Amino acid sequence: MKRRIFALLSCSTVACAIGYSGTAHAGSFALREQSTIGLGQAFAGASAGAAGLGSMYWNPATMTNNGGLQIGADLAVLFPYSNVTPSAGTSSTLLYLGGAGSSGDIGGDAVLPAGYVSYQVNDKLWVGFGTNTPFGLSTSYPTNYAGQIYARDSTVRSIDLNPNVAYAVTDWLSVGVGLQAMYFKTELTRAISPFPYAPSAKLEGDDWGFGFTAGATIKPFEGTQIGIGYRSSVSLTLDGDLALGGQLGPLPRGTYPIGADIDLPEQLTIGIQQAITPQLTLAGQFEWTNWSRLDNIPVVGTTGQTSGSELTSLPFHYDDGYFVSAGLDYAWNDKLTIRGGLGYEWSPITLDNRDLRLPDSNRVHASVGLSYRWSEQLTLDFAYSHIFAVGDGDISLTPGNPHYVSGLPFMADVDSRVDIVSFGLTYRFDTAKVTKLVTK
Repeated sequence: MKRRIFALLSCSTVACAIGYSGTAHAGSFALREQSTIGLGQAFAGASAGAAGLGSMYWNPATMTNNGGLQIGADLAVLFPYSNVTPSAGTSSTLLYLGGAGSSGDIGGDAVLPAGYVSYQVNDKLWVGFGTNTPFGLSTSYPTNYAGQIYARDSTVRSIDLNPNVAYAVTDWLSVGVGLQAMYFKTELTRAISPFPYAPSAKLEGDDWGFGFTAGATIKPFEGTQIGIGYRSSVSLTLDGDLALGGQLGPLPRGTYPIGADIDLPEQLTIGIQQAITPQLTLAGQFEWTNWSRLDNIPVVGTTGQTSGSELTSLPFHYDDGYFVSAGLDYAWNDKLTIRGGLGYEWSPITLDNRDLRLPDSNRVHASVGLSYRWSEQLTLDFAYSHIFAVGDGDISLTPGNPHYVSGLPFMADVDSRVDIVSFGLTYRFDTAKVTKLVTK
């Protein structure tokens, strides 16, 4: 048994390591697509157990809903589209040198895997393990583009190893805690000048950081489950290099070792599931992410003459992010369950701080999904979600925007959307029943 569990954990970890590059779809460069079941109802009730095994990502206490030994694997395929077209107000110099044409699709398609194991030790104690990719970003502009001095390529990658433990205090109260061990890497490039085929400045750095997860589930009434989950901030000291393909200000061409301290945002979620009939369950979710932690991040030289000097900075100046959703889950028969949900997201990125690397905006999430119980042990899941950009998603790199380059304003219209398809499976190694919400 121990060998089998270890092999499953190893496979899920390798899967995440292979596919941990992605494009952000949860406000800024966060990724929410950690569960196929959760995606199918726009993550409504995810922290209250509505996302199946994947709910441990939001709230480790939800493991007490799962009997025996279970494993889950999820694979989301993301098809983002974002097109940036320069508009009136853009510097004539940028338009002359880079052209007035649109960027074309800057978003890179991505595969996002997640894996989970949950084991019931006894009537009170559960242990589990999750592998996830909490953060990711991939955008790329043409080599010669009007906005190349602001951005060319941007990449964020991460992998999170998350052992958890949960304890059923009473029949109506469970608590859980977990460890986050996260690897994070970023690579950012931009042109040194607006001239065609200008050399690039490339900033890259990586680090391992640690945090924790915690949560509780409460069942105050028959058919009701409330979950509160918390994912802590993870502090990183990114070590890497600033590589200049040409002179940039006082810095000559060359490679400069750098360091940058960054605190990734913590997240609080509150979810609820309410059984209306034995077949129908409604769910809701609220999410707060402390993106305002990311203000201005100095990038400092670490060796030689530049040691201790600020070489550049990452001026995020983010607001906090919020997300709400509502969904339903309907057992059509003993084999088939269908679900759906709607969500609305307030992005931490607005017209005041939006740039070319991540032209994010407020969004509406519309999702559908289903589960098919293939056997007593195996359940297959499928979900589809479409994300609509809403509100003012345009770019205004003018005085006041922290990314503005003096004398080179850049204005643009942005057309964005995302399609997500997710596949998952859950396998249980015994036939003990999973805890369900019921009504009389």
